[in-house]
Amino acid sequence: MTHFDYGNPDAPVVLLEPQGGHDPVSEQKEYELIREFSGREDFLLVTVPVDSWNRDLSPWNAPPVFGKEPFGDGAKETLRRIEEELIPAFSGDRIFLLGGYSLAGLFALWAAYESGRFSGVAACSPSVWFPGFMDFQENHEIRTDTVYLSLGDREEKAKNRVFAAVGDCIRESDRLMRKRGVNCLLEWNQGNHFVDGEIRTAKGFAWLLRQLSG
Repeated sequence: MTHFDYGNPDAPVVLLEPQGGHDPVSEQKEYELIREFSGREDFLLVTVPVDSWNRDLSPWNAPPVFGKEPFGDGAKETLRRIEEELIPAFSGDRIFLLGGYSLAGLFALWAAYESGRFSGVAACSPSVWFPGFMDFQENHEIRTDTVYLSLGDREEKAKNRVFAAVGDCIRESDRLMRKRGVNCLLEWNQGNHFVDGEIRTAKGFAWLLRQLSG
């Protein structure tokens, strides 16, 4: 499985992040921000580019919300490849944290219900408005005990009615986590969905790292 690594290859903690493409400048910046925000250097950031954003990170088929491209059901295959191809490539007893932004944030949160392999997940501005996802959360048990959620304070003011539901959805996600005893933080950032993606994701991973040492 194609991936790009930033940091100490022998670090005990591996941060896994699916992305829509490979941007080494952006990824290096995110790595440095995680170091700054967490105060730690003993981690490896591994970015995983996917071929099709809407297909490879979606848990099931859904109609288009933006434009004409529908959502596929490739998340199960992406998760399988992470568990069976990527994770075994790292030797030793490592801690794996999964995170992402937007639809990749939704994927990270969904994966925490499907797999017990991740010690924590960071769902940063996640697409929790995704059709059927709130029912999915209500009817399944999450398999990690540490979850970071975030959202921009203007995201729920979007003109698109489906997207604007994200505020209520993330508040309900946070409520469900706390009800089930999950160590969860919901952090609000300034701005809409399309600003500071690297910063928001770095904040999420940094919070997960601090929970490991806390």
